Amino acid sequence: MKKFISFFAFICLSITLAFAQSNSEKKSTAAINVSILKKEFVIPDLNTISHKIWVYLPPNYAKTSKKYPVIYMHDAQNLFDNKTSFLGEWQVDETLNKLFKKTGKSFIVVGIENGGTERINEYTPWKNKKYGGGKGAIYINFIVNTLKPYIDAHYRTKKQAKQTALIGSSLGGLISYYGGLKYPNTFGKIGALSTSFWFSNKVIDFTKKYGNTSKIKLCLYVGSKEGDTMESDTKNMKNLLLAIDFPTKNIKVSINPEGKHNETAWKNELLKTIDWLFNIP
Repeated sequence: MKKFISFFAFICLSITLAFAQSNSEKKSTAAINVSILKKEFVIPDLNTISHKIWVYLPPNYAKTSKKYPVIYMHDAQNLFDNKTSFLGEWQVDETLNKLFKKTGKSFIVVGIENGGTERINEYTPWKNKKYGGGKGAIYINFIVNTLKPYIDAHYRTKKQAKQTALIGSSLGGLISYYGGLKYPNTFGKIGALSTSFWFSNKVIDFTKKYGNTSKIKLCLYVGSKEGDTMESDTKNMKNLLLAIDFPTKNIKVSINPEGKHNETAWKNELLKTIDWLFNIP
C-alpha cells in the first residue's frame, strides 16, 4: 500500500508539472468528430476553475435524426488528444469510430476536464488525512443537475439511466463508483477502472448504504501490477456488493495480470468495458 501511495503522490506532482509546461510540440490526434464546447463551466462551491467540456459525436450524427446513448468521462485532457494528454491518450475517438465501422453501434461521449491541481478535490467524495480532497459530491451534483441537462438540451441523447454511463480511472474510477451508486436513476452503467478504493475507508459504509441497488451495471477493472492492495481492494468491494444483494449478473470484475496504473492499460480496457455495459456482441 505504501508503494502505491508513493506512486500516487508522484503522479499527482507530475500531472501538476506537466500541465504547467507547454504542449506546443505535441501533435493533435483528436478525430474530426471531437470538439470542445464554447461554453465552459465554473462549478459553484467546488473551485473557481473554468472547466472545458469535450464532446465526441458519432460519425453518422449529422446524417441522421437518431438519438444516442451518452457516456460521461473524467480527465478529458487524456481521452481524445495526445496534444493535451499527460502520459498518452485513451484514444476514445479512434476506438469508438472503429466500433461504429464494425458494428454500427454509436455513442456520444462527454469528457469533463479535470481541474489540474484541484483534481483530488474534484474526484474524491471523502477526505484523506494525507492528501485532502473531499469535494466529489459537489462535482457529481454538477454532472447530474447542470451538465447532463445541458447536454440533453443541446444534443440528440437517450436520456434514460439505462442509456447513460459514467466511466473513469483511478480517482476517476472512485468518483464514477460513487456517482453510480448515489444516483442510479441518472447513471445506469458504471465503468470504474483501477479504482482508488484505498483513498478512504468511508467507501465501505457508503457501499453498504447504497450498494444494494439493482438499477445499475457495474464493471470493475484492475491490473495486478498497480500496487500492493489495488487488486484485493477491488475483489473485496465486489464481495461486499454481492453480500448486500447487488445482483451478480450486474457486476463484472476484469483483472489483467500484467496491467499497470496508466493510460495504456485503460485504453486497452475501454472497449471491453463499453461492450459489456451496453451488451454489444
